[in-house]
Amino acid sequence: MHAISHKATTLAIAAAICGVVIAGIAGAAWFHQRVPPSTKPPGPMMLAPMVGAIDTCILRPEANATEPPVSDSLEQRCTGPQGSAAALVEATLTQLQPSPHTRSPFPMGYTLPVPLLQLFRAQGADWVIDAERIRRVVRTVRDTERPLILYLFSTHFSAQAPIEEALARNPDNLAKTRDGQLPISSYYGEPVYPWTFATTQTDITARRLQAGQALLEELCKLPSHDLSKVRGVTLLGELHHLFPNFEGGMGFNPPYRVTDYSPSSIEGFHKYLKTQFGNIDQLNRVLGAQFASFEDVQPPSRDIRVEPLTSYFEHVDSYAHGSLPITGWAFVPQRDAAASPAWIHVYRNGIFIGKTAANKGRQDVLDAKPEFGNANTGWRLDMDFRRLPTGLHRIDIFLERAPDQLIALGTRQIAIMDRGQKTPAPMPQHPLPDHVPADDSVQAYIDTPADRSSYYYNPLVPLWHAFRGQQVLAYLRFFDDVVGQSCLTKTPRYTHQIIPFANPSWDAQKFAIDASLRNTTNIRLGVSLYGDATYGPDFPAWYNTTTHRGYGVTEFHPLKALSTAELKKVLDQHAQRGAEFVSFFLEPYWQGKRVPRDQNLFSLDPQNTKFGSSELYEAVQGLH
Repeated sequence: MHAISHKATTLAIAAAICGVVIAGIAGAAWFHQRVPPSTKPPGPMMLAPMVGAIDTCILRPEANATEPPVSDSLEQRCTGPQGSAAALVEATLTQLQPSPHTRSPFPMGYTLPVPLLQLFRAQGADWVIDAERIRRVVRTVRDTERPLILYLFSTHFSAQAPIEEALARNPDNLAKTRDGQLPISSYYGEPVYPWTFATTQTDITARRLQAGQALLEELCKLPSHDLSKVRGVTLLGELHHLFPNFEGGMGFNPPYRVTDYSPSSIEGFHKYLKTQFGNIDQLNRVLGAQFASFEDVQPPSRDIRVEPLTSYFEHVDSYAHGSLPITGWAFVPQRDAAASPAWIHVYRNGIFIGKTAANKGRQDVLDAKPEFGNANTGWRLDMDFRRLPTGLHRIDIFLERAPDQLIALGTRQIAIMDRGQKTPAPMPQHPLPDHVPADDSVQAYIDTPADRSSYYYNPLVPLWHAFRGQQVLAYLRFFDDVVGQSCLTKTPRYTHQIIPFANPSWDAQKFAIDASLRNTTNIRLGVSLYGDATYGPDFPAWYNTTTHRGYGVTEFHPLKALSTAELKKVLDQHAQRGAEFVSFFLEPYWQGKRVPRDQNLFSLDPQNTKFGSSELYEAVQGLH
């Protein structure tokens, strides 16, 4: 079980679809460095499947010198003076597209993931670059005719690299919550290392740089013909802030703990506020505060409901930035697959405030109720309460099963509180629209808000989250500069981010990822799309609010079977929107047989019955 090819990617994807479950930077020179913008890749959108070749080939130990490998065996192709994963990559892709020269609406390349921490080997008490592993990666590029996306992989998900445990013993490498060092967590039984990115002055960053620069140096020895095969570089993989209990802590349940509260991060927050406001008087006017200096402003870290505060501005929870998610799920059988989704209508104090479609992915609901046959039952409407009068408000939620036919799903009383925690008075009510009560035929549930729950807006919290988002963005830009100073300076670079807003059960503020999705300057958007985000209206609606003019789909899985015609329609829509490549997972094949390994749960593969993966594999075959 090695590296990104199965364990780490399975964990990353499971995290992306599970429904329930700058300090040191400011003042650092690299924060301001920039390289010229990347150029747009030529030609049509490329399919770039991620073949499981790292653990099965590139990380394979050398053959026993007394027993040379069998001629033309996988071992013989992977190891030895000219060993590489090229033959394995081509053998796997040939089953989808017979030749790299096959005429196709979507040319077939591949994604080559390089787990940076797997490029080290122990040498005494130190760690040194494993030059042979790097050469195997470079020879894979050289010996494969097809174009590729180079994935420089190093995230919080374990790459099964021995150096990880050594790095994790140094607390300076790990992110901090208000309670101190964030403990090493797990996801599906595998380690999750909370590497910090609040500063680049850490061993984890130094090792990532060492591995990345060693790989780039060797790669840049290739002739231009081979270098031109690299159509893009994705940076690091998922990069976002972390929280305790990674497996179950993505939602809104207290206690609220986020990163990063290290001394360098707090210092960076002060510098960020100075940059934004210039002087403390301006910040005080915005907050309604009386701070004597920026250094007196501490990041929000306490919950006013259960902890004493020395200042109201210490308060923080999942809602303190001023937005309340109203969420749940509803299943309405559709006679026609092309029919519009059901709508949820929300009223506050009898006044309509908005509606939202019940079409968001809720894999947890499908797992609990497989008879639905569809995970797209979730709904969410975010209510801005920053300017609402304090008091007791009534929230009524209705299901519109048919036009102008509302079914009452439930009522919630919520309290919008003031800074003094005064007892909230009931708000005046208006008549509700005509509706009928729900009966046994209605299958729906309201997740949030809880009845009689209270909400406090702290205007310092949005500034804290904005700063945390800039930490994510700055660290990505740091690694982008490293690649930009190599021979790949003109090669497009991409992020490799998830989109928390696509999951209605997640608290996106915990991740602080939005800035890196919207404004990456010279780094192109790279985004992993699962379920309805691959084909539904939410991703394109969000994308149209950004200034991006192109993107890469770094991971792709509709989580349901599609025919070739249906898949082509989805891919055509991405291509028309500006997608430059689409990547998905493939199990490796050698001489027509699948290479034995732990199967990635989300691989498109004839033997994978999960999430329509075998049908999707056939659909890809039908494209060529």
